[in-house]
Amino acid sequence: MAHESIRVIRDEHAALAAMLRSLGMMVDRGPADEPENFFDVLRAMLFYIDEFPERLHHPKESELLFPPVGRLAPETQDVIDRLEQDHLKGESAVRELQHLLLAWELMGDSRRAAFDEAAKRYKNFYLDHMRLEETVILPAAQRVLGDAEWKALDAAFAINCDPLTGKYPRDPVYDRLFTRIVMRAPAPIGLGEA
Repeated sequence: MAHESIRVIRDEHAALAAMLRSLGMMVDRGPADEPENFFDVLRAMLFYIDEFPERLHHPKESELLFPPVGRLAPETQDVIDRLEQDHLKGESAVRELQHLLLAWELMGDSRRAAFDEAAKRYKNFYLDHMRLEETVILPAAQRVLGDAEWKALDAAFAINCDPLTGKYPRDPVYDRLFTRIVMRAPAPIGLGEA
């Protein structure tokens, strides 16, 4: 049986993976002759990563998904412990990226390599984190959780409505962020000028 919460988690993971890959493409492309737009788009991308996954997605996993899975499938506890550590590190890691981006913007190209390296590490860290959730935790959840746990998970994740998945009603606040990223990122990353 496909549960709404699993679909939402996978959709949000796909949206975040796309954002991380787009961030990497932006960095590879560089500011060219439009540094103001370039840094504005990267700031908006990092804000999205900080705002949505770190503040809405992760807490629900930590509070509602991991505890019953760990209790009912104790063989997953080591993975859950690692994922919880990732959640704790994730917020500070994205804040560090925001700082490194500001340093690059204000201090110039001498700070580009530090941001580039940190962004690549963060992307790999996050993609691995999501892979573990989808290959270990979600299958275990499908095996061991009962109707009461699924009802709570489905209700909690149904209200996330991540605008970048394109599948949920648009929240005006996040809609502005989504629009800013898509309209200002250059093609083929977004719809802005190539």
